Formats: sequence, structure tokens, C-alpha cells
Amino acid sequence: MAKTTFRPLHDRVVVRRVESEEKTKGGIIIPDTAKEKPQEGEIIAVGSGNRDDSGKLVPLDVKAGDRVLFGKWSGTEIKLDGEDLLIMKESDVMGVLG
Repeated sequence: MAKTTFRPLHDRVVVRRVESEEKTKGGIIIPDTAKEKPQEGEIIAVGSGNRDDSGKLVPLDVKAGDRVLFGKWSGTEIKLDGEDLLIMKESDVMGVLG
């Protein structure tokens, strides 16, 4: 099956969640059912940006490949080519990890 290309519109970004550790610092293994969904991810694709009041295109601050933190309930979950991804507005991104 061919890989689907997807480009989000305007100020939206596509994020792939980064899985968290399966053990606590003390070595206790956390089962999948007890784990919270990670709030960290990698940006896969970004839109072209929003237009300001004068009609000028304002590009996004994030780019594909950035590792970001986002809110617990941010974004809309989608499945693309069998992979679980999130689509969210750039404003839902809390920050970029360096």
C-alpha cells in the first residue's frame, strides 16, 4: 500500500505521540491499561500558517521533526496508514523540547 501524504491546513500540525517509559524510577513495570497517554510528541507535518489582519501569511514557529509538549486533551486523534496521530492547532502546543 502506498504511503499517504497529508498536509494540514492553516495553523494546524500533525503530531505522533512519543511513548513513555514502561517502568517507574523504582523499577515497577506499568501495564498498558494503567498508563496515561503521553503528552510529548514529534511533529510530522505543519500547515502553511495563518493570515494576519492585512492578509500577510504568518508562518508557524514549529517545524517537522520538532519534539513538543502539548496539553492532555489537545488535538483530534486520527488513524493514517495504520498509525495513530493527532491533529492540533499550533496554539495547543505548549513548547518545543531542545
